[in-house]
Amino acid sequence: MLSAALLIATSLQAQTPAPTPSPQDAPAPAATTPASAEERAAAAAERAAAAAERAAEASARAAEAAERAANVAAGTAPEAGAPEAAAPAPAKKSGEWDVTIGLGFISLTGNASTLTFSGLASAQRTTEHWIYSVKAYGNYGRSRPPEVEGEEQESQLVALNAGLELRGDRRFTKMLSGYLLAGAETDHVKSVESRTSGEGGLGVLWWDEKKKDERESYLRTDAAFRYARETRFQYFPSRLNLPDVDLGGPRFGVAFRYGVTKDVLFKEDAEVLLSVISDSRVLVNSQTQLAVKLTEALSLGISFLVKYDSVPPEGKVPTDTALAFNLEVAL
Repeated sequence: MLSAALLIATSLQAQTPAPTPSPQDAPAPAATTPASAEERAAAAAERAAAAAERAAEASARAAEAAERAANVAAGTAPEAGAPEAAAPAPAKKSGEWDVTIGLGFISLTGNASTLTFSGLASAQRTTEHWIYSVKAYGNYGRSRPPEVEGEEQESQLVALNAGLELRGDRRFTKMLSGYLLAGAETDHVKSVESRTSGEGGLGVLWWDEKKKDERESYLRTDAAFRYARETRFQYFPSRLNLPDVDLGGPRFGVAFRYGVTKDVLFKEDAEVLLSVISDSRVLVNSQTQLAVKLTEALSLGISFLVKYDSVPPEGKVPTDTALAFNLEVAL
């Protein structure tokens, strides 16, 4: 009996399910496992890229410092801590007018008297395809010789001339242009009552530059055909009508500018006209000028003008010269 009871109890215990453990009885989770080899390699690569970026920035700063040192040694840049040079004045924009006005005046009084007045003006406007220019000049002068006791001397006219010139250039390229020109002038002392002219030709701009030190350099040459009608009248010493003449033929001109320094400018304008209409005739004009800049807008200029006419009006010499001092204002 006893053995049978033990067998039955053992069988019931085996069939009874084991109790579910409570959360309190669950074992604590294991500690986080170390990172894998791939994760460690990625982190190392990221640190290496950051270090390379910092090294590149340091190398760029070192190269910039070396460049500044080289510029200082060459004299092209101020040393550290030195005041920066003033910025250059802005250049005129394309399409704006460059205007220059010059005036000269001489007055003497006393035993002898002289009054001489001269004026000139020029304006130029340059665009991408056109160049417009205007030039004008005028001179007037009277002089009275020394007085003789008991006699009163009358003043005499020694200069009375003026001229106006209009020109328009059509630019085919930056170097080559075609132009038309119209002009009119008068010179009573030289017995030229009026001279009106028309001209057409080609202009070549060999260079037009402004250097870093603000010195200018400019050269233009012209080759054209000019026709002019010259009416003549003798005003001095007696009034007398003279026959009119025509001029026509090739004309060659040059305009040169060179900055000796940024404040001293040398100018040369010259032309030669070979007239083949009627009698052969040669006209040469040359004006040499040196201008010294006093301020940004005001300049003092000295000029020497030569005019040569191989066949002048009757009773006149072929060559006239004029030395003048002018104050020029740039607008």
